[in-house]
Amino acid sequence: MWAILSIRVENKPGILFKVTHLFRARNFNIDSISVGVMENPEFSKMVITTVGTEKQIAQIVKQLDKMIDTIEVKRLDEKESVYKELALFKVKLSDASDSAEINKLANTFGAKIHNEQENSLIVELTSTPDEIKSFEESIKSFDILDSARTGVTAL
Repeated sequence: MWAILSIRVENKPGILFKVTHLFRARNFNIDSISVGVMENPEFSKMVITTVGTEKQIAQIVKQLDKMIDTIEVKRLDEKESVYKELALFKVKLSDASDSAEINKLANTFGAKIHNEQENSLIVELTSTPDEIKSFEESIKSFDILDSARTGVTAL
């Protein structure tokens, strides 16, 4: 089962290590993590996605909540939350028709084209992980030269 965890923590050195160490010590994998300072700079918000059984997820939430520097831990319901991820793809262009076809696919998915050059372009897509995976599958035939993903962030 996939879970999105929203964790508000004190903005102190080492807090990211403490949280990730808790996952590692319990043999949990972090699928994605995004961290940012909140409107009050004394606090940061982490959004972590992970996979586990209902019991395992409940256990990790309890253990995160017990940490001294943790202010609040919430498991977000993906049906009632907004969650997005940013992905960038550098795609090879073999000829002019590739550019037109990639532009068409980008428009279908609501993506933006950046830095179009003679032999490559960069596509930016902000969407759900499933949509990003679908887009990636649709452009694989064009030869993806490089990619980067931010990890899920959510409210």
